[in-house]
Amino acid sequence: MKAYLFCIALSLCGLHATAQAEVFERTLKNGLKVIVKEDHRAPVVVQQIWYKAGSMDERTGVTGIAHVLEHLMFKGTKTVPAGEFSKRIAAAGGRENAFTSYDYTAYFQQLHKSKLPLAMRLEADRMRNLNLTSTDFASEIKVVMEERRLRTDDAAHALLYEKMMATVFQQHPYQHPIIGWMNDLESLTVADAQAWYKRWYAPNNATLVIAGDVKASEVFALAQRHYGVIPRRTMPPPRVFVESKQVGIKRIAVKAPAELPHLVMSYRAPTLQDLAQDWKPYALQILAGVLDGNESARLNKHLVREQQIASGAGAGYDATSRGPGLFTLEATPSEGKTVADVEAALRGEIALLVKDGVSGEELQRVKAQVTAGEVYKLDSLFYQAMQIGQMESIGLGHRALPVMLEKIQAVTAEQVRQVAEEIFQDDSLTVAVLDPQPLSGKPKAPQGATHAH
Repeated sequence: MKAYLFCIALSLCGLHATAQAEVFERTLKNGLKVIVKEDHRAPVVVQQIWYKAGSMDERTGVTGIAHVLEHLMFKGTKTVPAGEFSKRIAAAGGRENAFTSYDYTAYFQQLHKSKLPLAMRLEADRMRNLNLTSTDFASEIKVVMEERRLRTDDAAHALLYEKMMATVFQQHPYQHPIIGWMNDLESLTVADAQAWYKRWYAPNNATLVIAGDVKASEVFALAQRHYGVIPRRTMPPPRVFVESKQVGIKRIAVKAPAELPHLVMSYRAPTLQDLAQDWKPYALQILAGVLDGNESARLNKHLVREQQIASGAGAGYDATSRGPGLFTLEATPSEGKTVADVEAALRGEIALLVKDGVSGEELQRVKAQVTAGEVYKLDSLFYQAMQIGQMESIGLGHRALPVMLEKIQAVTAEQVRQVAEEIFQDDSLTVAVLDPQPLSGKPKAPQGATHAH
């Protein structure tokens, strides 16, 4: 999941306010929102087009179609033959790719600023003119199925995570894997891909983000020329998913070839909904940093270095998503220890935190850590565009960023203790255990995000 989801913890108020002042936006008549982040430090530009359609928008029986369509978007249009999109970007000295998440699908190019018209022309062309053939679909669906076999079926930790998500969520579509269930992939047709493309790939369901050495007025004119002529479409009404309250602890064991057992404890947790009123998501971000993040964080210090119960331990939380959130603890037992030992140790850390809270020193360390991380990330054009695109796609909007900064810097130690006491409850907990089976000698699968090529 960390491959698809991008944490929005923020930087120094003054620094980020300055950065935000350079963001311009305009919505074209066809509904395409265009956001420009001017950054004149180098003659490069990033183009990202974000569609507000991810795997959570799929229906049962056609899981994986969002990711399959992402692959097919590189198969050509009436005027740009299959494979030519990538070749033309590469010939211009650029790089490009795409990714699918639960919440959205995005395509990007990074290249010299003089080549932005080329990137826009190519991207706008496939927004409207994708040439979906049965032959291309038949070959690409095999690629996706092989990707699933390598990255999930033959990858123990990914399989554990997939089974855990299917256990945590009973009603919300987060229960389905982004890459899709194999049975669905086997039964998908080119008609399913065509339906998905027609349903979601429209200017009024997309955000265009341009970051780099550009002038906003010129970008808006370019966007109008290339994207503005694409007609808007009637979008389906948004589906509202409500995951019912969990009523007791859930436990699953997953048997898979692996060297070591592994434990994952996932607690249901709130995500950011109301920028002005919410405080728990910010406190949870601080809590994740107290438990994990560097050598002095609690889980590494206590469980790995001091007690030597775990060979590795961590915590994860994402405050921003379209759907419900999770706060996750995980650990791999040290040699001679069991998953029961590490679960008891993790529960001990929780109890200690709820009883005694966090110190002022810990609080400041995590806030400084968040700040430093975001200052460094501001050096990346790609990350700046990514931050904007994600916030727009989940419905909070990029103007939320400075507000989030103020809120995270204002979190108190008592709020961190209080939110820990509230969310670390067995009634909202799912425990997933990897039960390692003998390895067959197969090569290990590569880890990472599912990309088009």
